[in-house]
Amino acid sequence: MKLLLTSAGVTNPTILGALAALLGKPITASTALCIPTAQYGHPWLGPGIEAWRFISGRSENPMVDLGWKSVGVLELTALPSIDEERWKPLVRETDVLLAAGGDALYLDHWIRQSGLADMFPSLARTVWVGMSAGSMVMTPQIGREFVGWNSPTGDDSALGRVHFSICPHLAPDGAPGNSLAAAERWAAGIPHPSYAIDDQTAISVTDDAVDVITEGLWRYFPGQAAADVTAGKP
Repeated sequence: MKLLLTSAGVTNPTILGALAALLGKPITASTALCIPTAQYGHPWLGPGIEAWRFISGRSENPMVDLGWKSVGVLELTALPSIDEERWKPLVRETDVLLAAGGDALYLDHWIRQSGLADMFPSLARTVWVGMSAGSMVMTPQIGREFVGWNSPTGDDSALGRVHFSICPHLAPDGAPGNSLAAAERWAAGIPHPSYAIDDQTAISVTDDAVDVITEGLWRYFPGQAAADVTAGKP
């Protein structure tokens, strides 16, 4: 699976170009399924109007409304109650999965419970486009600062499809979002590499290649293990 991990969706031409490159064909010739599930676990979002806005392409975060050949809804909480034959072929045939923001641990739980996680190794040509929590869910852990919904595991671990963590919505001091100082405090609790990215930035992942796609601000943190080696600690 190819990943485009964004903070706020496909917000500029540079991120849009990266998405087209991952697809290998025009967006107008590509099919999509949107996943609103993460919004239901977040107290500020859904269920309700925000989930509807995402699904209908009327949110402020460009994802569903990019001009896809077709767009459907893949609601993960419903999948365990229906036959696999009704949804797994649809996932295999779809070019891109669009994962909304919301609560990353709630999304992680339902990706696993639905059986979608088990399909990931077979989805080599599929592109996953995440927004905020939809991106963070692919990381090893989200950081205690982002824990809202308490997962059955009791920790902040996520899917671990990439080797780094993400702090989304990096913003200049005083602006809405996460300040650099807040991102630095968050990164201090993450043992592996991590990125703080603003709403004009995304991270593209193909095989072992990781590329920052940006028209904005971002920071890379090497992780505590690397910092200990640099400092000469055993």
